[in-house]
Amino acid sequence: MQKFLIFLLLLFNISILSQQTAEIRFRVISKNLPNSTNIFISGNDEKLGSWNSGLIPLEQTSDSTWERLFKFKVGSVLEFKFTKGSWKTEALDEYGNIPQNHALDVENDTTLSFFISEWNNGQTETDFSGQITGKVNYLKKVEFEGLEPRDVIVWMPPGYEENNEKHYPVLYMHDGQNLFDPETAFMEIDWQMDEAADSLISNKIIEPLLIVGVYNTQNRSDEYSPSFTGELYMKFIVDKLKPMIDSIYRTKRGRNFTAVGGSSMGGLISFMLAWNYPNIFSKAACFSPAFMYHNFDYTTVVKNPTQNKNSIKFYIDNGGVGLEKTLRPGIELMVSELKNKGYKLNEDLFVVIDSSAQHNEEAWAKRVPNMLKLFFGIKNK
Repeated sequence: MQKFLIFLLLLFNISILSQQTAEIRFRVISKNLPNSTNIFISGNDEKLGSWNSGLIPLEQTSDSTWERLFKFKVGSVLEFKFTKGSWKTEALDEYGNIPQNHALDVENDTTLSFFISEWNNGQTETDFSGQITGKVNYLKKVEFEGLEPRDVIVWMPPGYEENNEKHYPVLYMHDGQNLFDPETAFMEIDWQMDEAADSLISNKIIEPLLIVGVYNTQNRSDEYSPSFTGELYMKFIVDKLKPMIDSIYRTKRGRNFTAVGGSSMGGLISFMLAWNYPNIFSKAACFSPAFMYHNFDYTTVVKNPTQNKNSIKFYIDNGGVGLEKTLRPGIELMVSELKNKGYKLNEDLFVVIDSSAQHNEEAWAKRVPNMLKLFFGIKNK
């Protein structure tokens, strides 16, 4: 009885902590701006616009000061930046360079002040300007009961239209708008999967493949998580999208030729799809996956003694800056649980750690070629 009461007390304390909030005031001080200038905050939380660069304005309180007060759950991990309405006008560092994301672990009430002297005027050079390389098709407003309609982009390898008898393996990727086109990508930086795949195929380093990019929706967090909506999203991929792709394109339909991948929560749902549908997928690429984050811990599913090892190749990577550091414990624990199940490093479990990398498209783009070579390398056929 005493142990039961202690257990209830622990549950009560956890519940109380999860309901605690802290007031965070963001203050931007920037001189020599026109008095009519609007400044926006954009970050990884819905209250911060979910990275929409022109959605959440700060209030101008003096000639050179803009601020806004928010409430967040204690324990939240925030990443954010400031703009004048678009990513082409984001705040720069003192040297005129695009800075890393600001980060905050929410613990108590606080005011954060940022002194900004430089703003992008739309001309800052990056390594990620460009357009789509190769041929793509769009499937518009693909529907599935219980989910919002979404677009799907399909990248076809060189030679697809010339050789009408050849069939191809398929890589399904989440957050499809971020993969190929800087015009649709978050912060106008795409994964450059088209350039990477095109180069590797042309140089006969990997076999030609189709890459299917599934756009996200405003319900991204629920769709990519262990939830009822997440279960629906997986059924959408397996029961609706894959049969559709197989009927339209010349695909190799077997599990040995079908892979899935994504980043952050997209990395989690990629793992879940392969783990729950090993008859469909044989490979899962999990970039910076959120295996253990906030109120869920997917490592417990793998640890469950009733769960046997599946014949799947896992690629798992992680950076070390900001949110990447927060995700590290869950990634390390998942790798450990997979090893306990019998997965072997560099055979069916590939782990890459870049401690200097951030949690963003630019970092994932740099790691894409390695994943493609591991999964689709001609020597590994």
